[in-house]
Amino acid sequence: MDLLTAVDVIRAPLSETLPRLSAAFAGTVPHQALAELSANCSFAPFKVRGVSPGAPGSSVSIADLAALRPLVPTRGTWQGRAVMAGVEVPVLAVSSDASEPAPLMVLVRTEDTPVPEEHLKAAEALWDLVTAHREGLRNEAVPATLAVSRAAAAARAVAISDLGDVYGTALTALLAVLRDRSADDASARTRAVDLAVTTLVELRSRAELDRSLSEERSGDAFDRLAESLRRVLRGTGVRLDLGTPGAEEGADRVLPVDVASTARAVVRSTVHAMLDDQRGVHRVHVGWKVATTVLRATVRDDGPGTLTCGNLDSRRITERLGPLGGRGQIDAIPGWGTTVTFEIPLGPPETPREDPLTVLGARELEVLGQLARGRRNRDIAADLHISESTVKFHVANILDKLGVGSRGEAAALAHEWGAAR
Repeated sequence: MDLLTAVDVIRAPLSETLPRLSAAFAGTVPHQALAELSANCSFAPFKVRGVSPGAPGSSVSIADLAALRPLVPTRGTWQGRAVMAGVEVPVLAVSSDASEPAPLMVLVRTEDTPVPEEHLKAAEALWDLVTAHREGLRNEAVPATLAVSRAAAAARAVAISDLGDVYGTALTALLAVLRDRSADDASARTRAVDLAVTTLVELRSRAELDRSLSEERSGDAFDRLAESLRRVLRGTGVRLDLGTPGAEEGADRVLPVDVASTARAVVRSTVHAMLDDQRGVHRVHVGWKVATTVLRATVRDDGPGTLTCGNLDSRRITERLGPLGGRGQIDAIPGWGTTVTFEIPLGPPETPREDPLTVLGARELEVLGQLARGRRNRDIAADLHISESTVKFHVANILDKLGVGSRGEAAALAHEWGAAR
């Protein structure tokens, strides 16, 4: 395994990382499956790739890796036998401390002989490079990576919710029946109850583990930001004031990891812009607050107040906010300093509603505008120089096209979408 192999893995699209890793280890660590559990992978925290379809261990679950995690050092390797997909098999587990919690890679091996030390070191180094690269993408909130992260998180949440509803309902009903003392065959009932309880526990563990990988407490996220800013300002003589969030600012609220990562990235970039693009900055204040639906971060300096939107755009701050539906506002007062405020929605951006009035023709829009003002058919006819029967015809068409049952409902839509005049 050499540097060219590492470059090949790192340069691959996120969806191709696992196949490239599997190919890289094929010669030194023969395996039938490769799985990973990585909070800093925006494509998906848990992935598995079976080398041979249907081979034992190729259907490794997230619970299998979670059970293995305590055996592996924070940074290093562990090899031995473990239960994967219900089968005890030889495995090699590799962990990295490039991010927290430590990303874990597990190779389900095809042989039981110990992996030589030089191959263990090479596997550890390659996994460190891959996880450090991903952590850099997450910390810098690269727009393309954020878009994939948000899409993957949304799909994952829907899948987990659906699985939880389906299996939770089914297993709860199964337990109710099996716990019925009037049922025959006590031993079969006992085994079925144990199986159902175990499945419910595993399902809940899977959901809790996914939350731990995809969410971050607001106070902890701000502490990570503060530590990185201290490193940025060390030796500059610039004072850092921190508005550390308390209970009222939502310190205990849970944030999606892409929101927390984006907030940290844009705040750091703003601080860099304040220091690099201006002179005379002696103090920088940073704070954030979690409101009902948004994270609001504020960066304020005591500089000359010459910072502009162009300074922020040159550092891709607006571009980073785009995939999450965030926005920034700059308030620079010459001689008094600059305040930059960011708002990032806590959930995926809502799909814009389609204007319902686009189905109406030009004359129908004119009639609707008059109707929204509360005018009668006779008055509308006089104003538009058409007959009253024609007005009635247009009103009937308007109600039908808008799918409403009254003039009042049509008028409400007109006011909502700006057609009232």
